Amino acid sequence: MGHTCRGTINLATANIAVEDSCNFVISNGGAQTYHLKASSEVERQRWITALELAKAKAVRMQDESGETQARGSHTSEVQSTLRTLGSKVEDLTTCNDLIVKHGSALQRSLSELEGLQVGPDMGEKIRQVTERATLFRITSNAMINACRDFLSIAQSHSKRWQKALQTEREQRIRLEETLEQLAKQHNHLERAFRGATVLPPSLSGVSGKGDASDEDDDNEFFDAMEDPTGFITYDELSLASNSESSLPLDLEPVRQRRTRIPDKPNYYLNLWSIMKNCIGKELSKIPMPVNFNEPLSMLQRLSEDLEYYELLDKAAKCQSSLEQMCYVAAFTVSSYSTTVHRTGKPFNPLLGETFELDRIRESGYRSLCEQVSHHPPAAAHHAFSEKGWTLRQEITLASKFRGKYLSIMPLGSIQCMFDKSNNHYSWKKVMTTVHNIIVGKLWIDQSGEIDVVNHKTGDRCHLKFAPYSYFSRDVPRKVTGVVTDKDGKAHYVLSGTWDEKMEFSRIMQSSKGENGTEGKQRTVYQTLKPKEIWRKNPLPEGAENMYYFSSLALTLNEPEAGVAPTDSRRRPDQRLMEEGRWDEANAEKQRLEEKQRSTRRERERDSVKAVPTPEEGSHPDNYQALWFEKIHDSVSGETLHVYKGGYWDAKEQGSWEMCPDIF
Repeated sequence: MGHTCRGTINLATANIAVEDSCNFVISNGGAQTYHLKASSEVERQRWITALELAKAKAVRMQDESGETQARGSHTSEVQSTLRTLGSKVEDLTTCNDLIVKHGSALQRSLSELEGLQVGPDMGEKIRQVTERATLFRITSNAMINACRDFLSIAQSHSKRWQKALQTEREQRIRLEETLEQLAKQHNHLERAFRGATVLPPSLSGVSGKGDASDEDDDNEFFDAMEDPTGFITYDELSLASNSESSLPLDLEPVRQRRTRIPDKPNYYLNLWSIMKNCIGKELSKIPMPVNFNEPLSMLQRLSEDLEYYELLDKAAKCQSSLEQMCYVAAFTVSSYSTTVHRTGKPFNPLLGETFELDRIRESGYRSLCEQVSHHPPAAAHHAFSEKGWTLRQEITLASKFRGKYLSIMPLGSIQCMFDKSNNHYSWKKVMTTVHNIIVGKLWIDQSGEIDVVNHKTGDRCHLKFAPYSYFSRDVPRKVTGVVTDKDGKAHYVLSGTWDEKMEFSRIMQSSKGENGTEGKQRTVYQTLKPKEIWRKNPLPEGAENMYYFSSLALTLNEPEAGVAPTDSRRRPDQRLMEEGRWDEANAEKQRLEEKQRSTRRERERDSVKAVPTPEEGSHPDNYQALWFEKIHDSVSGETLHVYKGGYWDAKEQGSWEMCPDIF
């Protein structure tokens, strides 16, 4: 504020406090304090809300003003650098003129020397040629030095400016959003403190169930809340080759899939009232209402990773295993692209729940998921393609709620096999972190390292997901990778971001550079021009009102005839949530959880009767998956559930009598 009256308080730095139902105080933390009284509590709350929002706006305007000043200093720096570059260009022009001049003189002297007869003038001519050759060499060296200086200045500033501008712009936007969110949450908390002395019955019931889960940790597992996959999408796709891929297809028109779902209702729920007693617990032990969910199950989220199946189609056509590795690595990165805005928790699958994704007509692949275990919660996934590739995986997740953030650690590996080359790839997952669980806007980060290994050739791709840092100059969500052969020689470099695109470049030469931040010597690669290998599909119109679903995600829960009775599309609580009937969905969710617990107890009693003295360390629940069986893969050394066949035959015949009644 440039000019103010006496007694003015700057809103950007003001302290706003409530004294009682009608009085409130505004001060600057020093000499200026105003005690104000409203006619009623409602009027006082309106004033408080208006002042908080005005304060947020004042802070934002102050930041923009400071940013303008910083931009002015940055502009001065840019102009100074441009002047330096301009002077270097003038030096280069001068050197070029001198080289032309001295080069012409040297050429004339050499011509005269060729036609000169041996005599007394020979020594003088040779001296002139030597002098002009020296001048030409000095001028050439000056030209080379000027070029080197110009190139060094240009390279050191261009990339740094670009990265700094992009990072500062995104950080400013994030700070503004967080500030506005804090102001609104302050009003909500104060209103709850003044007007609500007890929790609503629905929330009280939820909290009670959470306490009960602590007492029964040893013998009760809340299956429908067990999968700690909340708030993110995972790129695990498990698939196995299958004779059923050759099913005959009739000529039918391709089905038109839906492009919208009902908009997400705006139901307010106090997250802290539920999460405050859950710090340090496994997410599988935290009972959650559907308010924190999205209307998809974890099995559907796994299938959603096939959105960029074209990368595997292209990989199947590659003649070089190293180039094929680039496409497989890009596929592993692409599966994280849907997580950037998807902060809703998927429904945890019930034991025996399945989900099929039949896109054989549109895209040439079929996918099947099944929840194969409830303790620990594990899902097996299998897909095969007519284009000559198969993926399979078994995914188990471990998670911890830390108060401010939620850490999710995927366990298990993903495998991909190609029919033509018999190349067998495997890789694991990076850690996902959900920030601002209690206060602020939720946002998701992926961090860690992935090694994609070709077990046939020994090729390897090391991918690094850089964690977000407020002080980093790098592009947020950055991913880098190097493809090496069995001898450790680097052939390709990959770079990009996990939420936008990836590029790859062929390495022509490598050399050792300066030591890095950890004391390790860096390797500098000289590459060809990078080529884009993957780019994220744009979200459909209105995605912010539809849980930020992608075009594929919008179709996953679409009702479909002929699917198994255990398919996620038939799950009633999930369907009610999609339709916006959340209260009914919560009641149905509790019914399904209790039904699953009762079924598990009966199964354990039957198991104990069959084997009166179970072996030490064994679990009394001897559940066997319906469509998958556990094997040891000799190629990768992993033990996992793989598809044993029969599902697509059962679907063709409409024979589902072997399926359990889980809904």
